[in-house]
Amino acid sequence: MAPSAMSPEDSSPSTPSRPKILIPEKVSPDGLALLSPHFEIHQPKSLSASDLLAIIPSYHALIIRSETKVTAEVLSAAKNLKVVARAGVGVDNVDVDAATQNGIIVVNSPSGNIVAAAEHTIALLMAVARNVPAGDRSLRNGGWERSKLVGTEVGGKTLAIIGLGKVGLKVARMGVGLGMKVIAMDPYASPEIAASASVSLVGTLSELLPKADFLTIHTPLIASTLDMISTAELSTMKNTAKILNVARGGVYNESALLEALNNGTIAGAGLDVFTSEPPLPDSAAASLCRHPKVVATPHLGASTVEAQENVSIDVCSQVLTILRGGLPTSAVNAPLILPEEYRKLQPFVRLIEKMGSLYTQHYSTKQKAEAGGLVGGKTFDLIYEGELAGISNTRPLFAALVKGLTSSISDSGGRDVNIVNAPLIARQKGIRINETHNSASQDLVYASLVTLKASGGEQAISGYVSGKSIYISRLDRFSANFVPEGTLIVLHNYDEPGKIGGVGGILGKHGINVKFMSVAALENGSGTGTATPVDEERGENEALMILGVKGVVGKEVERELQMEEGILDVSVVRL
Repeated sequence: MAPSAMSPEDSSPSTPSRPKILIPEKVSPDGLALLSPHFEIHQPKSLSASDLLAIIPSYHALIIRSETKVTAEVLSAAKNLKVVARAGVGVDNVDVDAATQNGIIVVNSPSGNIVAAAEHTIALLMAVARNVPAGDRSLRNGGWERSKLVGTEVGGKTLAIIGLGKVGLKVARMGVGLGMKVIAMDPYASPEIAASASVSLVGTLSELLPKADFLTIHTPLIASTLDMISTAELSTMKNTAKILNVARGGVYNESALLEALNNGTIAGAGLDVFTSEPPLPDSAAASLCRHPKVVATPHLGASTVEAQENVSIDVCSQVLTILRGGLPTSAVNAPLILPEEYRKLQPFVRLIEKMGSLYTQHYSTKQKAEAGGLVGGKTFDLIYEGELAGISNTRPLFAALVKGLTSSISDSGGRDVNIVNAPLIARQKGIRINETHNSASQDLVYASLVTLKASGGEQAISGYVSGKSIYISRLDRFSANFVPEGTLIVLHNYDEPGKIGGVGGILGKHGINVKFMSVAALENGSGTGTATPVDEERGENEALMILGVKGVVGKEVERELQMEEGILDVSVVRL
């Protein structure tokens, strides 16, 4: 889970009532339009590293592109920061480990510029193959050098791809559309997906490189991909081959590439990214940009109107969701939540958070505390049944439970709990959670059921989702059916005539309106095993009365309800 927007009471005196968002780089107006009604937005230009360090403590969200460096020092100083959002794919300019240690979510937009990057790769491929830039320059200078600018056709040629992720796969399909033979190397690629795209997978660079007429890499820049293609690798390629880079500067060794072009080891290159941007004077990258065999562009892979809007809207939507207490779709320092998975999980995130809060509040009276109702130092079983049992990424559900259990017993109201720091907060609170996936459940009434149990006790809460609504189906030993929202009064009573009237009279006297009422009967086979003393002759007639109310339920109201004949216990829950 992610933290909610801070309330004025939680803010320092210098912090305005609305959370503040810092955006030092250009973001699409459509993305900003999502945030401006709810938050205070600052967009300083040419923000230096020292300036960023000085002002970051007062901000709750930071939205960047590729220029701003978010260092460990910045993240340590960012006392109110909940999320760093990178409007793009790569997060090389963010210290993700430091963000995780500080409980800060890092999100990006891995899908917003897929088409743009793939199309630019093909644009460079065609430009290099047909000498388009050189022909343009020649003609502008008064020349007509047709004989010097004879190109090659791409149809029938082999396009070799390293990294068959989203962009790589899109490039592959475009290459097939151009009539190219496409081969690829990616140890994590699905053979079925590759085959469906008419891509032949190979296992090693030594198999891939000698066959390539055009080589393109679509991988992140990490230790294993730095200088992946250097002198030794280039020497195994055809001297007619051309290479493309629209991924990250550094996957090709720029000095080795320059030497290979000068020596005729390879025939050309199309480059959009460099190790230093812009390239440093007198560097290998600068020489590559001026080389007659190179088509160079200034990192234009994601620079389309559509891509800029897509990534901006994507990350701004995630920031809005996180600051409102919701679930991000693309957290870099937590398991990736795909859109279809998000739709499945989101209602259960709400349900489990409410179940955790209901548990803490319902079992927080002195009598229930003596029976083990307090959450600190306890072990809980969180049981997923039905379709939900088949979902492997339940970390958001784990975090939702931690947030729910701690929201009513922490100063922050659970707003400091997110999918990054939930395990740490659970350890700090002495809470242990065992997750069980029970896909073999028989005779399950609901498509999915979630049950929260306190290990070693009878306290249990079950719930389910129907459409977009969430329901509690079991509380204690009672079958129930109510929506866990708003202020609830839970009465443990004998199910005898007159109870509803007596309770309604007390609430009416105090100006409390009853919005709904649900009566929960004992589950079949349930005895009177409870910490609340009951009359054994009347025990089988026990029930729970759950009232959704509007109005202030103070201690006096609770006392009067507790004194009413036949009322065994009262708890007031605010969800």
